Amino acid sequence: MRATMDINERSAFARLRDFSITFYRDERGFTAVEFAMVAMPFLMLLFGTIGVGLFFFTTFSLENAVEKASRQIRTGQAQTSGKTTSQFKQDVCDLAPSFVDCAGNLRVNVVSSASFSGAASAMGSCTDSGGSLIPDPADSAVPGGAGEVVLVTVCYEWELAKAIPFLELGDMGSGSRLIRASTTFRTEPYN
Repeated sequence: MRATMDINERSAFARLRDFSITFYRDERGFTAVEFAMVAMPFLMLLFGTIGVGLFFFTTFSLENAVEKASRQIRTGQAQTSGKTTSQFKQDVCDLAPSFVDCAGNLRVNVVSSASFSGAASAMGSCTDSGGSLIPDPADSAVPGGAGEVVLVTVCYEWELAKAIPFLELGDMGSGSRLIRASTTFRTEPYN
């Protein structure tokens, strides 16, 4: 009986050894295994690159719109025509790309001061303590007399940040990303 168990144990060991050698030498499906090992890092890199690219594209587009719209304030066209801050906000939205949702996700703040440091100290926050976007200030005439320093700040809640897989760009309470575009200048002597 003892001899029979040893033969069966050896044959099981031999079968296991033969199976492992055959499995080791078999190359069918090796490409699928390699792809499975590389797929997740590749997809993370791909979605990360797309997400960061979209973030920078949106930031650049918004900065460009703010710069172009602010030219009206710098030259005095907005002040002499009696333009309000809500009309100026619409100018920024018209110059921004169509994917920028201006309805509730964009806040415009225009402040003026006699000096650059005064304008910087008058700049408020874009978010409240809960991380939500603060609504626009009360609608008023666009500030900035001749020779004054004007600070234009636009805050945009970029909601796509919470939808990009493998990448956490959100810094607001809702998971969105705050994009801020500002420009500071001294108005021309337009009087």
